[in-house]
Amino acid sequence: MDVMTFFLYLAVMVGVTYLVRVVPYVCMRTEVKNRFFKSFLRYIPYTVLAVMTVPAILGATNSIYSAAAGLIVGIVVAYFGKGLLIVAMSSCGAVLLVELFMKFVLKVM
Repeated sequence: MDVMTFFLYLAVMVGVTYLVRVVPYVCMRTEVKNRFFKSFLRYIPYTVLAVMTVPAILGATNSIYSAAAGLIVGIVVAYFGKGLLIVAMSSCGAVLLVELFMKFVLKVM
């Protein structure tokens, strides 16, 4: 890649990043009064986080079954109000157990 192409890509990236941060300030100068729209905006960060992490979770292991087990265990443990460390350790433990079960008992891998 030559220098001009690099700076063109860099300028596009800066422009897009700037627009994403400035457009909400320009479009919404007053406080949002609509209850539905406020509720919609409140859940956007959680939705984006879920959309980004769930596919990564399901593709992070050797098997979709162990990944699904880790995801389900993580959701259940988090539902009961445990902290992030406990949720992560439980999910990793579930993945490990399912992977070992598949390797030694089912002789899949």
